[in-house]
Amino acid sequence: MNTNDLNESTNRRNFLGTLATGAAAVGLTSFAPGLSAFATGSGFDTKVYGDPEDFFDKINGKHRVVFDSPRPHDIYPFAWPRVFLISNVAMKSAEKECSVVVVLRHASICYAFEDKMWSKYNFGKVFEAPDPATKEPSVRNPFWKPKDGAYVIPGVGEVKIGIDQLQKSGVMFCVCDAAMTVYSSAIGQQTGQSGEEIKKDWLTALLPGIQPVPSGVWALGRAQEKKCAYIFAG
Repeated sequence: MNTNDLNESTNRRNFLGTLATGAAAVGLTSFAPGLSAFATGSGFDTKVYGDPEDFFDKINGKHRVVFDSPRPHDIYPFAWPRVFLISNVAMKSAEKECSVVVVLRHASICYAFEDKMWSKYNFGKVFEAPDPATKEPSVRNPFWKPKDGAYVIPGVGEVKIGIDQLQKSGVMFCVCDAAMTVYSSAIGQQTGQSGEEIKKDWLTALLPGIQPVPSGVWALGRAQEKKCAYIFAG
């Protein structure tokens, strides 16, 4: 087995482990029903979500990058996009010359929703997403409209890494519909609710400007077709 094969095998095991751990947090012993719901569902409806192809057509900067965020990983999925922009500005390239895409997939889909979903569905435990301030499972989306001074890096100072702050700098966010289907279906099975209704509830709280995409891996592929460099964010 070569190094690339070994890395791919390790990544697959880590992904399955992430799902299993997240499931255990709420007693979700099997994700098979969720996967089945995705496989047999009605598909991705562009009339509901908008056309993600149009979203990716907005990538037109001189410097292009896509950040792959499959799980909560401290501040990094949001800090690295800001670092990329700061670094380009330091090298005399304005923010408007940069196209930055963040793909929220797998367990990182939680960051695509308002605070009310975090408290209602216990996102902090389900997705193993700690609050950076308390290190406890978060009961809010810590990267949506953070307070001034919420994120300070030694030697750098305050960094504006809230999703809303990054959007103002032109950073584009999308979220995996496949993962939403799997997680909502699994939670529904274990709580006696309709997975479809849970997903609909989530979508009422989707953050402004975040584009649903058929799957995170589809989005990563489209971004790279638009000549975005790939960076793993966690």
